[in-house]
Amino acid sequence: MKFNQKWPILFTPAIGILALGVFFHPNPSVKPAPQTPPAGIKAVTYAEHVAPILNNSCVKCHRPGQSAPFSLIGYENAKRYSDMIALATSKKRMPPWKAVPGEVKFLDDTHLSDEQITLLSAWADAGAPRGDKSKEPVTPTFPEGWALGKPDMLLEMPYEFELGADGSDEYWNFVITPNITKPTYISAIDVEPGNKRIVHHVIAFLDKSGQGKKLVQSRGDKRAGYKTTGGGVGFNPDGSLGGWAPGAKQSRLPDHAGMLIEPGTDIILQVHYNKSGKPEKDQTKVAVYLNQGVPKEQVDVKFIPNPFIRIVPGKAGQKFRSEIPIPAKIKIYSLMPHMHLLGREMKATAIYPDGKEKVLIEVKDWDFNWQLIYNLKTPEILPAGSKLRLEAEYDNSVDNPFQPHDPPKLVRWGEETTDEMMLLVAGITVLRD
Repeated sequence: MKFNQKWPILFTPAIGILALGVFFHPNPSVKPAPQTPPAGIKAVTYAEHVAPILNNSCVKCHRPGQSAPFSLIGYENAKRYSDMIALATSKKRMPPWKAVPGEVKFLDDTHLSDEQITLLSAWADAGAPRGDKSKEPVTPTFPEGWALGKPDMLLEMPYEFELGADGSDEYWNFVITPNITKPTYISAIDVEPGNKRIVHHVIAFLDKSGQGKKLVQSRGDKRAGYKTTGGGVGFNPDGSLGGWAPGAKQSRLPDHAGMLIEPGTDIILQVHYNKSGKPEKDQTKVAVYLNQGVPKEQVDVKFIPNPFIRIVPGKAGQKFRSEIPIPAKIKIYSLMPHMHLLGREMKATAIYPDGKEKVLIEVKDWDFNWQLIYNLKTPEILPAGSKLRLEAEYDNSVDNPFQPHDPPKLVRWGEETTDEMMLLVAGITVLRD
C-alpha cells in the first residue's frame, strides 16, 4: 500500500470503488402488508399523489433508453407495475438511495419518506386508480445528448470491446492518454456507456506512473485493455476523476474548485461488465468538462480505510471502528461508503476540535449492488485537529443472503469481492487559509 506523505492515513489503494446494479432479493413475490392512506388522505390516486413521487425519484432511470428495465412514465406504465413499485419501495430497494436522511444534505436526493412509501402501497392495494387526469403533473423533460452540454474533451475506449456471452462479471481497464500539454483542471466528467445492457459501472482512475500501459503489454489486449479481478486496477492509482453508475446524476464542481490532471497522466477507464447471455460489444465514452481559469481549490479523491478488519465466521453484528486525525483544514465535497457482501451498516462522523460531533453520512441497509457517490449540497469544512470516525458492521453468518462462502470463513481486507473492505471515498480539498 502506498501512503500519501501529507496524509499518513489517507491513501489510494488498488481497489474496486463501485459495484452498482439491480439485484433481485430473496422472495421477490412476497407482497407488502396492505396499507391504508396516511391521515388526511381519503383516496390515493396517480394524478395527485403517485405521479409526483415517480417524476421526482424514479423516471430519470425508468424511461426509454436508460438503465432501468421498464418505463414508469405515464399512468398506464405506472399502473402496470404498481405491485412491483409497492414491493420494491416497501423493502427500500428502490429508489437506490441508501444514505439515511440527516443533518448533512446531498444533491439529487431521491429517497422516499415513510409517508410516500405508504402512499405507493395504498395506491397499489386500491387497484392503482388514476384520479382526475387534469391534475396530473407534467412529465419531466430530460436533455438530449450530454446532460452537462457539449464536453470540452471527449475520451473514448480505444477500440470496440467484445464481451463473451456467459460466465461471471468481468473488470476491464482501458488506458487513455488525454491530449493535454499543461496542467488542466476538471470540473466534472460524464459517461455514456456504449452498451447499457452490459455496462455495470465505470470509474476513471489517474495513472502518473505508466503502470497501466505496462500491464497492457505484459498481460492484456495490445490494443490498450487489460483485465483485473475484484475491481482493482492492478496497482495503486494516483487518484480518480469519479465514475458513473445507473441513476447517477453528474454535477459540476463550483468555479473555484477542480480536479487536476498533469501532462503525461494516463486515464485508466475501468468498466465493470455483466454478461447478457449472448456476445456483446461496447465502446464507452467519457465527457470531460474543464474549469475556466485556474481554481483556487484542488479537489482530490481520497481513500480513507480501516484495513485491519477481521471478520470471524458464523457471526452477525460484528462491529469495527476507527478514528482518523485530520492534520489540516479540509473541505469535503463528496462521500461514498464502500464495503462488500458481508457489509450491513456504515457511518462516518466528524469530530471537531471542540468535541462537537456531526454525522456526515450513514448507511443502515448496505447493498453491494447499489453504491452511490453522494455530493454534498454545502461542502463540509473540518478544521485542523478534527477527527473522522468510521464505524461499520458486518454479517458473516449463514443467514446473510449475500454470504459468498459455504461454510462461512474468516474474511479480511482484500480486493476480491469475496474479501471485505471498510472504506470511505471522499472528494476533499486541503484549505490553505
